[in-house]
Amino acid sequence: MQRPTTILELLAIGASDAIAISAPGVTPLTYGQLRLTSAQTEQSLRSIGIGAQDRVALVLPNGPEMAVAFTCIAAHAAAAPLNPAYRADEFEFYLSDLNAKAILVEHGSQSPAIAIAQKLNLQILELHPSGHGAGSFTLTAQQPVMNTASADMPTSNDLALILHTSGTTSRPKIVPLTQANVCASACNVRDNLHLSASDCGLAIMPLFHIHGLIAGLLAPLAAGGQIFCTPGFNALRFFNWMNEAKPSWYTAVPTMHQTIVARAESNREIIQANPLRFIRSSSSSMPPQVIHALEQVFNAPLIESYGMTEAAHQMASNPLPPAKRIPGSVGIAAGPEIAIMDTDGNLLENGATGEIVIRGVNVTAGYENNPKANAEAYTNGWFRTGDQGVLDQDNYLSITGRLKEIINRGGEKISPREVDEILMDHPAVAQVVTFGMPHEKLGEEVAAAVVLREGQQVSEKELREFVAIRLSDYKVPRKILFLEEIPKGATGKLQRIGLAAKLGLA
Repeated sequence: MQRPTTILELLAIGASDAIAISAPGVTPLTYGQLRLTSAQTEQSLRSIGIGAQDRVALVLPNGPEMAVAFTCIAAHAAAAPLNPAYRADEFEFYLSDLNAKAILVEHGSQSPAIAIAQKLNLQILELHPSGHGAGSFTLTAQQPVMNTASADMPTSNDLALILHTSGTTSRPKIVPLTQANVCASACNVRDNLHLSASDCGLAIMPLFHIHGLIAGLLAPLAAGGQIFCTPGFNALRFFNWMNEAKPSWYTAVPTMHQTIVARAESNREIIQANPLRFIRSSSSSMPPQVIHALEQVFNAPLIESYGMTEAAHQMASNPLPPAKRIPGSVGIAAGPEIAIMDTDGNLLENGATGEIVIRGVNVTAGYENNPKANAEAYTNGWFRTGDQGVLDQDNYLSITGRLKEIINRGGEKISPREVDEILMDHPAVAQVVTFGMPHEKLGEEVAAAVVLREGQQVSEKELREFVAIRLSDYKVPRKILFLEEIPKGATGKLQRIGLAAKLGLA
């Protein structure tokens, strides 16, 4: 299958009469209509004065309009999707930092981003659903336009997507991704999953995040397949959507999978009536216990993969059957080259633990306006992911922890994931996140936040004893907190860094 280098080329793959975008309760949008919407968007942008190099921030809720708007704007300019749930101060930071020229909101939107855009003197664009199929729209500008822009089309080296890192430990960094970066990553996901025009993906990931944009949206489009766009993850509606969409696959983060598997028993008829070809997981580590449970209930393989914003999402992935899948591993290189590096910049042999490094067409050339971060992130042409891991003899990658998340207990280094997996084996435990909490003598001590299964009870002492039988004493959590819900980030990922402070332990 062809490997486009611009989103415009990617949009040309699907057959004109094939469905590109569908959504709950609306008429689907064909590839022919998607390409027409793209061409109309290009004319609107240029007439408003927005050229191929200009940046447009998107503040739209999840759904077909956001999917189509991102695709069409990124085909003709640089799209910067923002979390619509941000508050005014956050919008001011991101819109200023991005150097956006315009902001796109729904007609009638009450978003605080609008007042910030006016304050920053940005062009405000409004999206009007056109009714010609799921997500189709027209654009208007709130202010009169003085100049039109050049009709030049973006090249493979022009920016398509601009996102910020999550910024859990420092100021968020700007990650600029070119047309070539995002198209390469979309094709890597497509090829790894053997996506075709007959596949339909159920899109539940947020579309202001790299996972949802690349794996959930652009990869299926690169295969000429269909995406069923939901308003975002909703456990109560997931199986009804499954019944309507009849998907062949979906991709999600582990916390979503855990919620889905908890409700699967009462939805067995829907699962059997709509068999999935596979399920995909990415963005954070998947407990092996949940992998097993999902595969049992859906009778489909769970493909765990490894991605990050700086790689335009996918770096490694387990392959589809009949190739070997290793639960707990994120698989083999699935796009960029992968190696393990020591602190001095030397590449290590298979079997040695060190920092995971990558290089390839999908990897960003560098953070924007941040020479310090770039000096730290790149060594001899390799991008340092900040993750610790090991490659086995068959080049399957296992992540042993985020370097910043490794707990340093008086010089003893502890991978929180190792403790997570032991605690998850306890029959009363539904969800867990292990993290470091400050200790006046040791520097850090091991703590864990636990959510129990419904109707189950266990004491802190019993859980600590359960871990103590299986792990060295220094790895046993000294503090276990029982919570109704563990704090998550905007994309549903559990947050290790900063959790001690959030829970009043720092």
